[in-house]
Amino acid sequence: MAKASLIYIHGFLSSPMSHKAQVTKSWLETNRPEVEFFAPKLPPYPEETGRILQDRVESLSGPIYLMGSSLGGFWATFLAEKYDLPAIVVNPACKPQALLPDYVGKPLQNYHTQDTYELASHHIAELEAFDVAVSRTQNYWLMAQTNDETLDYRQAVEKYQSARQLIEEGGNHSFEGFENHLSDCMEFFDQFYGQRT
Repeated sequence: MAKASLIYIHGFLSSPMSHKAQVTKSWLETNRPEVEFFAPKLPPYPEETGRILQDRVESLSGPIYLMGSSLGGFWATFLAEKYDLPAIVVNPACKPQALLPDYVGKPLQNYHTQDTYELASHHIAELEAFDVAVSRTQNYWLMAQTNDETLDYRQAVEKYQSARQLIEEGGNHSFEGFENHLSDCMEFFDQFYGQRT
């Protein structure tokens, strides 16, 4: 079987340097070095991001594991539905197109780099086009914390209601203690593909 790959999808104005991306990469290097790690650098422009992610998925031949945080969870859901892939969504954005108008026409800067952006109204429609319903419920594991200061975790509980869920009291939008769940995350992916016990 071809090598398995994990695609980590960061959130809005974040980057591959995000804490969860880096701890996931480090954990894999130590515990599952046979799994190839990808964390594409994604702009806030939906059409471009959608193209980057679809191209990445279609370039890989082995098992693909999706992990997305915040807006990355939105993108992981789109990919999981389109390509029938397993996805772990961490404090995911469920209707980001409803939040995007707050950012239109304002100067934006990446949290980790000096990159700057400006969104236009047409980007809202672009993002809307990638919004999909959850139908492959067995493909998902929702991880959310109730004190997420950015998104209402209850929206995710409802959207992924028939999927596996880990809802922790407290925490925050970055999902405190995420690294403690990485072994279970890999077990979830392995079980999806029936690779390991």
